[in-house]
Amino acid sequence: MQENELIPHLFRTEYRKIIAVLTKLFGMEYLHAAEDIVSDTFLQAAETWGLKGIPQNPTAWLYSVSKNKAIDFLRHSKLFNAKVAPALKYAQAAMHPIEIDLSNENIRDTQLQMMFAICHPAISPVAQIGLSLNLLCGFGVEEIADAFLTNKETIYKRLKRAKEKLRAGKVKIEMPPPAEIDSRLDTVLTTLYLLFSEGYYSTSQNTTLRKDFCLEAMRLNLMLLEYQHTNTPAANALLSLMCFHSSRFDARIDKNGEIVLYEEQDEKLWNKELIAKGEYYLNQASRGKQVTKYHLEAAIAYWHTQKEDSVNKWENILQLYNRLLQLEYSPIAALNRTYALSKANSKQEAIIEAEKLQLKHSHLYYSLLAHLYMDSNKAKSIENLEHALRLAKTEQDRRVITQSIAKHFPGTSLH
Repeated sequence: MQENELIPHLFRTEYRKIIAVLTKLFGMEYLHAAEDIVSDTFLQAAETWGLKGIPQNPTAWLYSVSKNKAIDFLRHSKLFNAKVAPALKYAQAAMHPIEIDLSNENIRDTQLQMMFAICHPAISPVAQIGLSLNLLCGFGVEEIADAFLTNKETIYKRLKRAKEKLRAGKVKIEMPPPAEIDSRLDTVLTTLYLLFSEGYYSTSQNTTLRKDFCLEAMRLNLMLLEYQHTNTPAANALLSLMCFHSSRFDARIDKNGEIVLYEEQDEKLWNKELIAKGEYYLNQASRGKQVTKYHLEAAIAYWHTQKEDSVNKWENILQLYNRLLQLEYSPIAALNRTYALSKANSKQEAIIEAEKLQLKHSHLYYSLLAHLYMDSNKAKSIENLEHALRLAKTEQDRRVITQSIAKHFPGTSLH
């Protein structure tokens, strides 16, 4: 991996780990200092590696440099006298080595604690999600703005206010009492869901698949299952959903890096091991009585891993979407439900339902209408594809639409 690819990759995977450990050591009131230290570490990496080359173990280099910067900060600030020195023998405090534990075990434990510290009732749920994406997942302000469909200034102010509240409240990085875990777990799961979605559907950059985001979301989700009090049916259902989606990674992208639509995917490329894991976690999720959106979405994803001739496949998917929309409405779920309706019943029935949605700001809406009209009304199908092309935000989406026009309506000139 080249330097221009390696440093952004490591920022995604290591930034959150070092931030969690240093913030726990310093206290949430010194979150800004932890952020500065980690940012300086990555800046030094960019400068040093560009001149001297990439070190043999880049991650160890980042850990070592961040440790040294943290120790220097502690020794030269009142924080050392307030928090570290009292724990040492006063006569030897100045010479005593300061231990900063960046072991895998401590990173794992601290990240879990950090998740729940961020999801604190002192800040709003939407701010909790944004802050989690920023500190735990390494998302930039622009990417978070994309996820929330808002602007950078709004997200920047939201994150700043949330951090101030955590500092003012001196929130500790530790697991909450068991009685509080359930109320804070919903936000944690939402954060992981958004992280996975950003990787799988990526809207902030011109790429469709970001395996590193998805794998990190799965890793953090698995971390929840390793702790008794967070090993809930909803957490298992979310990991099941991630496994089913991830099982089709290799089939979604062709050798040229282009998106492959579901109907054109090669089933032989689906990962059977991940499908089996998805089934396992979905069975684990059935322990409780509550059905969450993760249960329903995981069940829908399961059916998408079954062969086309599976009995009542699309009828099952349609019914699951009906329940999902009753539980929590979303435009994307409504669009997907309409597609399932076309497969289970007919395209004509789906057209009637689709046009009721009136999602005129979505290229996906017009792409679906184009698909539904393709057999019955060529002119309307082309018209909707042109609408979709004008609304598409990424180069990847534009290519998919253009390829669809070329495939189904060769020789058509776009207006």
